[in-house]
Amino acid sequence: MQYENILFAAKDGIGYITINRPKALNALNGETLDELGNAAACIAERKDLRAVIITGAGEKAFVAGADIAQMRDQSPAEAKQFSRKAQKVFSAIEHLPQVVIAAVNGFALGGGCELAMACDLRVASEKAKFGQPEVNLGILPSFGGTQRLPRLVGRGIAKELIFTAEPIDAGEAWRIGLANRVVKPEELMEQCENLAKKIMSKGMFGVSLAKAAVNDGMNMDTESAFKYEAELFALCFTTEDQKEGMSAFLEKRSAEFRDFF
Repeated sequence: MQYENILFAAKDGIGYITINRPKALNALNGETLDELGNAAACIAERKDLRAVIITGAGEKAFVAGADIAQMRDQSPAEAKQFSRKAQKVFSAIEHLPQVVIAAVNGFALGGGCELAMACDLRVASEKAKFGQPEVNLGILPSFGGTQRLPRLVGRGIAKELIFTAEPIDAGEAWRIGLANRVVKPEELMEQCENLAKKIMSKGMFGVSLAKAAVNDGMNMDTESAFKYEAELFALCFTTEDQKEGMSAFLEKRSAEFRDFF
């Protein structure tokens, strides 16, 4: 499918999504969200893709936020609809069976920070900036930021970032747990690809179920989450990957995994 606001490519088992509105610092408007949602739905059905890397076009921004020009004159009903659209798209990305890595190459502000948080892992360029500046505009994070940020960095730090609207650099994002890694700008995509390939060399059925266990278990009470974990663990024993992985371990050889979702 051809897109106007994003680019999609696939190579060696990795899907690449690039937010492609560099003149607007890759700001998210309704059309871009629709295209992201469509891409996520297509990727979910592709058994040839085992990892996804999301980044922004140009050198300045991953995604600098939502499109304020489009939002400014929205009615309350339209604002709620816009928020729910973004939340559903980001949830679709969050729950993809593939591992999703955000390659944060510049500004990840507002909706951009929220998109990065919907990814499983965040690799940041040393030039990256993260933040939730919505209160500067008289609004609040509404693409999932008030929920994902405290789950990643803790309630107190999340409140400070949201209430003060102060951006933080990549080093601080790493310190508080918002970024998994910080790398040189020129090494960003290579590092993301290396990370993806390292994960892809593992038992991907197990990786996919582990992702589900973490994501879904966070919304359960502890005992329910333990039971869910055990159910997913048992499901692994229906696969050839489990037999191959354990046999390879006992035989002191590298496993050759084949199963996926």
